[in-house]
Amino acid sequence: MTVLVGKHAPDFKAKVVFGNETKTISLSDYKNKYVVLFFYPLDFTFVCPTEMHAFQEKLSEFKSRDVELLGCSVDSDHAHIAWLNTPKDKGGIQGIEYGIISDLGGQIAKDYDVLSDGNVAYRAVFLIDKSGIVRHQLVNDLPLGRSVEEVLRTVDALQHVEQNGEVCPANWMKGKTAMKATRESVSTYLTQNT
Repeated sequence: MTVLVGKHAPDFKAKVVFGNETKTISLSDYKNKYVVLFFYPLDFTFVCPTEMHAFQEKLSEFKSRDVELLGCSVDSDHAHIAWLNTPKDKGGIQGIEYGIISDLGGQIAKDYDVLSDGNVAYRAVFLIDKSGIVRHQLVNDLPLGRSVEEVLRTVDALQHVEQNGEVCPANWMKGKTAMKATRESVSTYLTQNT
């Protein structure tokens, strides 16, 4: 698997569904914004709708951090629209407001090296900074759902590092103590926090 952290995120041009509207976008359209790009296997499956709704529940928190949230699967834009028009009690994702990318053929998933042998994407998350650099990636196997809280925590950590020039220790949460990248700072942190 390719590690993309520290590299430019592969650009793409694709159809994206926002509600019942389909637009063509490029990743480069989001320059100067943070992007959380997450891949999921397929529409109308089992773990996937739980994740889609979990991301929707935190959409306002992503927006408050200037983060564009984009989901992506190998389904067509027509399948995305059908799933978006399916109510929750039927396994659907009605009410999802963020963009869902159609990666028919799997080229975007290939470019991010997350296409499985079954030609569906693994459950992958990429945090892309305002310069288009991948700052975090996480890939789960197909049956393992993600923690949206951890995605938000990672966004907070990146923004803290950028704004304060500090590093974030294990389990760091927004508002908690961070450190300078010095031996003295880590010694103080360990003495006071462990």
